[in-house]
Parts: sequence; C-alpha cells; structure tokens
Amino acid sequence: MQLWVGLGNPGPSYAMHRHNVGFMAADTIAEVHRFGPVQKKFSGWLHDGRIGGERILLLKPATWMNESGRSVAEALRFYKLDVDALTVFHDELDLAPFKVKVKRGGGTAGHNGLRSIDQHLGPDFRRVRIGIGHPGHKDRVTGYVLGNYAKAETDNLADLLGALAAEAEWLAKGDDVRFMNDVALRLATD
Repeated sequence: MQLWVGLGNPGPSYAMHRHNVGFMAADTIAEVHRFGPVQKKFSGWLHDGRIGGERILLLKPATWMNESGRSVAEALRFYKLDVDALTVFHDELDLAPFKVKVKRGGGTAGHNGLRSIDQHLGPDFRRVRIGIGHPGHKDRVTGYVLGNYAKAETDNLADLLGALAAEAEWLAKGDDVRFMNDVALRLATD
C-alpha cells in the first residue's frame, strides 16, 4: 500500500492556483484510475483505489498548505506505513512550467507544504515536482504561486495532468525514471 498526497489549499477560490497543482494531479489520477468515492479522513479528502497491482491511497489535506504534514502523518500512522510509502505531488518554482521530476528527499525550497511534512516526518519522502516556473524576482513569487494559471496555459495543464495519470503505473511500481521519461514523451508528442 502507498500513500500519494496532492498538496494544495482547500476551497473553490484556490482551485486553479499554481500552488494547487498537487490537488489537480490527485483529482486527475483518482478520476482516470476510477478510484472509489472520496471520504473525509485525516483532516482531508481520501480516495482509495488501485493502479496496476498496487493499492494507492490518494490524500488531499484540507488543513491549508502550512499544516499539510499533520494530515499526512495521521494517515501514515493509521495505516502503519513508513515514509518510504509516501509520494507527494507539489508545485515547483525551480522547474520550467509543465516539467516533471521525481526525487526522494531533499530540502523544502521555501515550500510551506513540504516544510510541514518535513517537520512531521523528516525529509526522506518521494516528491513528484511539477514545474510552475519562476516569475523572475523573489518579490513576485507569492502573487505568482497564489495566482491562477493563465487561460493560455490551460491546454498545457490538461495535457500535463493527463500524462501524470496515464503514466502513474510506473510511479506505483517504483520506476521513477520510466515515469519521468514517459510523461516527457507524452508531453512532447501532444
């Protein structure tokens, strides 16, 4: 069993924010792979399903980004899972828009959701870093991250989310390199 977490902020006014791309990824994966109905658990929304032969729990913490770690730690404890079973989908300023990289461990790069999870569980979890690009100057980061995707970006966003869901089986199997390569190939041919 694995716990996959999409990071974001709850509420319709945040739905299309770049900071919520983790929520978007979780929703798309749950829909494409026909996960069960959402349940309110662990201060969040939980879907239970299968990808390939793996049971995946998909969690969207409803705690606000800054408290995501509380929800994630509660779910891991309940299911008696180690941090090795955790994958977190999140926005990444230091990656070009719509690029995807997977890594295990590392710093938080100022991301409050990652910082919260790190405080509760340590840094050694797998991250699916979804590029949103950088606005160019640190003074513009907050408005950019908490801003909606532009209308011109919606097709690219839909393609990215579709590619993440379509190739999720590789992630479930632990083949991070194949996952990244196949997502990139899908996006290059769209």
